Amino acid sequence: MDSIDISKKIAKTSTASARQGAGCHQAPVSYQRHGRTTAIDDHSDLQVLKRIKRYLLPKDFVISQNLLEEIVAGYDIGDPIADDLASDGIRFAKPLQQFIIDEKADSNLKNNSSFNALTEQFSRHPDWFDPKLAQIGAVAYRRYPLMLIWLLRNVALMAGYSIPALSLPLIQTGALMHDALPRLMRTYAYILAVSEHPQLHLDSEHSKPNIERVLAIGSEGWQQSIKVRQIHTSVRQNLLKGKGNAAKGVIPDANQHHNPDGSWNTAYWGIPINQTDMIATHLQFSLLIMRGLRLLGARISTEEAEGILHLWNLASYWMGVDLQRLPKDEAACWEWLYTYLSIQQLDFKMGRPLAKALHDLPRQLMGEDNRRGRFVEMVNASVTRTLVGDDIGDGLNLPKSKIRFGVLSSVPILFALDTARQHNSRVANKLEAFRAKRQDNMNWWLKKNDDYYK
Repeated sequence: MDSIDISKKIAKTSTASARQGAGCHQAPVSYQRHGRTTAIDDHSDLQVLKRIKRYLLPKDFVISQNLLEEIVAGYDIGDPIADDLASDGIRFAKPLQQFIIDEKADSNLKNNSSFNALTEQFSRHPDWFDPKLAQIGAVAYRRYPLMLIWLLRNVALMAGYSIPALSLPLIQTGALMHDALPRLMRTYAYILAVSEHPQLHLDSEHSKPNIERVLAIGSEGWQQSIKVRQIHTSVRQNLLKGKGNAAKGVIPDANQHHNPDGSWNTAYWGIPINQTDMIATHLQFSLLIMRGLRLLGARISTEEAEGILHLWNLASYWMGVDLQRLPKDEAACWEWLYTYLSIQQLDFKMGRPLAKALHDLPRQLMGEDNRRGRFVEMVNASVTRTLVGDDIGDGLNLPKSKIRFGVLSSVPILFALDTARQHNSRVANKLEAFRAKRQDNMNWWLKKNDDYYK
């Protein structure tokens, strides 16, 4: 199904939400109509915002009122199609995959309009998808596996933990807190699945057949997108009903966290896992990781950057994001992210339990007194402080290291390797063989616990 049908359904939901919020007079309201939304200049001294404004935005950039309204309106929109199914108690992931791949139809779902809409969306690629461009992005995205996991955990995830609206659903469900390693590796597996491409296994030890093209129908990335969408829908419905209680005793109890009956405080936070926060997550996994790779020395061309965003556009579209809301190019992505970050309430106390669980992983795996574990923890914290900012590092209680800028030693190394790769095919082949072997080694947890990677 093209994005038009989904956009119409989301637009209908958006209009209804706007009317409900405006009341019977339907008077215009400020963009600060949710408690989570601050004034646009409240965080102007935040290091990450200063860096974006100085290096990545036009000199004459000003925040658009239209974009502000669009971002805030997205707080009140979830995933209307999947939410319709969930409200009827339907778990759609397995029957949807069976229907599309095996053509085994569930008789109870044949006449369900929402299920049919999902079937159309996942049965074929939308007309705008360019598999060649997506493959260019996928190859660049996975070129350096160590950097990829570094940036996932220490930039994409840690930066998100400073934003309560993104942290609270994770804390309420216990995700990334009580089972930090499995949650991290499942997230890692998803970004690997999204960026899997036909050349992936040419020089590796995997025996499974090569995929036809990036995000092919039936591929691991396709299957995981369906599963993640169902998980998001289930979490959203449970939080709205007040079934997420993992935050008790972990963060201070406050009225804005929930309503008196324990249900999610939509007036304050918007709907959990809403359109706006899903786009923010989309940019965490695409734009921020791409920027981190460049800062660490990787030479990512304009076309590769476009390919990375294009790749994640399809993944996000499959996960229920309205395509019309996604920024159209890299410049628009930075404008969107700057605007979003400028108005988010910050509460580092809420994100600290998540940050601590993620930070403590190396010593949990290697032993509390293991020097290597402590060193890895310091390196990880240094990546966050160097690429995200000391203010967020301090807020999340991440340790400081005297050798923190040692992570930047990778810059000349990666730059030299990428330069050699671009001009020498023999070097390129050797780097690809090394990458595939390194990737295989880093999948140790997945090879133990995930059937696809065994």
